[in-house]
Amino acid sequence: MKRIRNFLLPLGGVMIVALVWYLTSALVSKDLPSPWKTWQDSKLYVLQPFEKRGEMDQGIGLLAFYSLVRVAKGFFLGIAMATPLGFFLGVSPTLRRMLDPVIQVLRPISPLAWLPLGLIIFRQSEPAALFTIAICSMWPTVINTMSGVQSIPQDYWNVAKVLRLSPFKTFTRVLAPAALPHIFTGYRLSLGIAWLVIVASEMLTGTPGVGGFLWQEYNSLVYAHILLCIVTIGIVGFVLGRLMGAVESRLRSV
Repeated sequence: MKRIRNFLLPLGGVMIVALVWYLTSALVSKDLPSPWKTWQDSKLYVLQPFEKRGEMDQGIGLLAFYSLVRVAKGFFLGIAMATPLGFFLGVSPTLRRMLDPVIQVLRPISPLAWLPLGLIIFRQSEPAALFTIAICSMWPTVINTMSGVQSIPQDYWNVAKVLRLSPFKTFTRVLAPAALPHIFTGYRLSLGIAWLVIVASEMLTGTPGVGGFLWQEYNSLVYAHILLCIVTIGIVGFVLGRLMGAVESRLRSV
């Protein structure tokens, strides 16, 4: 019974969204394709997801793959910078007081502002996009890692001192395990931001990917493909969140 309920409740939510979508297309905006028309106009991209017919005329699976590769590169670059920075800020009050104003100023800056700066620095769209993803997605990891280190009970530090653990063993046996839940919360938030940023980056640079395809279809007035991209972005974001949650659960159980 529980499994049936867990299936029917999400299905009901999807049907409500589809109904609202249909009513909006029928009563509010005639330019908005209905769910059925969206499927009819987009099924080639869905049924042949890895077919390549041109630079932008590709299956939605292939376009999502291009975006995911960029997201992975930018995300790992971001957390590679953010994780050690978060640990340093967590253990050093002096460094925290020094850098906190800088972090609070940089954190809310939009990717639409970072991308032009990346294009000025790197003069190419690909490294500029990776720079934008990394710089925008790193802050949740920095803040959550710092919070995780700060939340470690003082008794843990005292035990490390009594046992005369080396800095490396203190990190591997005290800091990292105790802060791990906070760190993965930061990773999950950072991954979500990275996926959001890649869409904006591809829209502005016109590179092949879900965002680039969305912007091209908007300029071509093919609204059904815009909705296809929106649904794809949502589904991929959902899957990424679940995968990160599964990895976190796996590591916690080790």
